[in-house]
Amino acid sequence: MPAESAVTPTTYTERIAFVVELAYHLHAYGTTSQRLEAAIELVAKRLGLVCEPWSNPTGIILSFSDPTRPAGESDTTRLLRPGLGDTNLYKLCEADRIAEDVINGRLDVASGRIKLRALEQPSGIRGRVMLALGFALASGAVAGLLRLPWLDIGTATVIGGLIGLLVLGAQRHPRLREAFEALAGLLAGAVAILVSILVAPLNLNTVVIASLIVLLPGMSLALATNELTSRHLVSGTARFAGALMTVVNLTIGTAIALATAELLGIQPHVRAWRPQPDWVVWCAVAVAAYAFAVLFQAHRRDYWLVMLAAISGYLISRYGGEYLGAQAGVFLAALLTTAGGNAYGRWVNRPGALVRLPGIIMLVPGSVALRGVISLVQAQSLNAGQEAAMAALNTLMALLAGLVFGNLLVSARRNL
Repeated sequence: MPAESAVTPTTYTERIAFVVELAYHLHAYGTTSQRLEAAIELVAKRLGLVCEPWSNPTGIILSFSDPTRPAGESDTTRLLRPGLGDTNLYKLCEADRIAEDVINGRLDVASGRIKLRALEQPSGIRGRVMLALGFALASGAVAGLLRLPWLDIGTATVIGGLIGLLVLGAQRHPRLREAFEALAGLLAGAVAILVSILVAPLNLNTVVIASLIVLLPGMSLALATNELTSRHLVSGTARFAGALMTVVNLTIGTAIALATAELLGIQPHVRAWRPQPDWVVWCAVAVAAYAFAVLFQAHRRDYWLVMLAAISGYLISRYGGEYLGAQAGVFLAALLTTAGGNAYGRWVNRPGALVRLPGIIMLVPGSVALRGVISLVQAQSLNAGQEAAMAALNTLMALLAGLVFGNLLVSARRNL
């Protein structure tokens, strides 16, 4: 982006309307508070506005003024309630491109606002099918990464697909959305128990965790901690609390399934067996990378980039962990993928999130946190989940350190 750009000759209110629309869309596509606020301040400045943004996971406050008019004469405040955002890399890139075109004079403000609103169109049938497929592939791939038997992998894949269908239903029915995580945990637990009884024993808890992997808030935990270190205390605390409640709701659903089976006198058949060879793990890595490209809703032309970032993050973490220790491997992977994402954004003038988010998705500690809470509930003892809780905390700290130092190594382009 050039240092100077001519301001499009539009009215004060039109420029405000564009910045408000842009803020709404960046929030809706999963941008963290500190990145959103910095991006909005810069875009507003390029459009000849003074903007003081305040963002949290469920709302935005934007205060505008015209620097060419007396203080207080042009003050305008807008309050937005877009709700929780959801990562959509394609729409994030499109919103970023539209903002670039407007502030560089290639597109007028009114047309830019129209193009932003056009992004609100819901996904078609193909998009919904791909979403459900992404859930199924991600769950099956994680089960493969954990070297589970083929029956366990198949069960996790089926449950993941059912949860994908549940997601589609929750998008259409707000009341279903309120209890979505608990219903997903209940569904995963019930299907896993039935398969263990009617077909063959399973690695029960591990299958449930693999099935729920996409819903686990590991990314939210990492982003919340990152916001807290950036002194965005309200946003970070709110996001952290939301992530913890997601883990609790998933655990509640799973616990209900286990308790119901016990009341009915049904004893699930459990075994601890991980027989898969290395080639299954490598196939699972490729499938997981593709699944996350689908779930992050990247454009098809960017699939290769998202997959490459996800695979690179996994490989750096795995081999770095073998030589330096598990937490050091996570730190190194987060450091290099964050710096690489920022460098990519500066090089091609696109959001670095295309590399940064996929690169850390396999590093987040959500599955470890859920395992700890499930163990705690099953054993009814605080000691049962302590080991998993410490593992999750250590992973989170290593991931956070990598994010912080990666941003220091290569600064982000306009914070996206």
